[in-house]
Amino acid sequence: MENEPYIADITIDRSRPEPLHTQIAEPLAQLIESGELPPGTRIEDEMSMAARLHVSRPTARRAFETLTQRGLVIRRRGIGTQVTPTRVHRSMNLTSLYDDLQASGQRPRTSVLDWTVETAPPAVAAALGLPSNSEVAHFRRLRMSQDEPLAIMTNWVPVDLAPSAEELRTTGFYDYLRSRDVVVAVGHQRFSARLALPDEARLLNEPPGAALLTMQRTACDESNRVIEFGQHVYRASIYAYENTVYA
Repeated sequence: MENEPYIADITIDRSRPEPLHTQIAEPLAQLIESGELPPGTRIEDEMSMAARLHVSRPTARRAFETLTQRGLVIRRRGIGTQVTPTRVHRSMNLTSLYDDLQASGQRPRTSVLDWTVETAPPAVAAALGLPSNSEVAHFRRLRMSQDEPLAIMTNWVPVDLAPSAEELRTTGFYDYLRSRDVVVAVGHQRFSARLALPDEARLLNEPPGAALLTMQRTACDESNRVIEFGQHVYRASIYAYENTVYA
């Protein structure tokens, strides 16, 4: 049946030197990496696998943990274990995530979590080059790709450049700026990594404490006016930045 989980044909050989969890994880990894198990495929749960293969449940759990750490599967409460959705590889260019997803043929979708006008915190005012106590638009969005949550994006922008919450639901921020004839010319980006906070894990369908990629960006237009300060977090399990370097 279409909704039935995939049951891998795995043979356990206790005479082999490889640990039992490796004998489970490696065949599954090969199926996933070869494309035989496509993204989104649901795999049988650890309890069923342990009983079927006559191994302990901790052994089956460790096999799944190995696959999770390698970014090959994701595990979600109420859904189970699935082959990781198609990874998003993003080049190291000054582009928006919305534009990159569209360019790669994916279907970006946005939920606006917060939208307010507030007094800029000192660090935000400094990043935007604004006087202290200036008002800024502050919005936070959940960006989806192929109906999978991908990133939580938090931005502060000058009020006169801010799109409405409705505009943010239907288009990307940089696309909106282009409609205003604002050209994003240069940006400074800083990448790091940390563990997901409980609210972030819930929004991104990741387990508590999952690894997240973080990016802080300050971007300017052609006149060197700072037009955004952003702090974004991405699911490390399905998202990566890549660039080419030369000697």
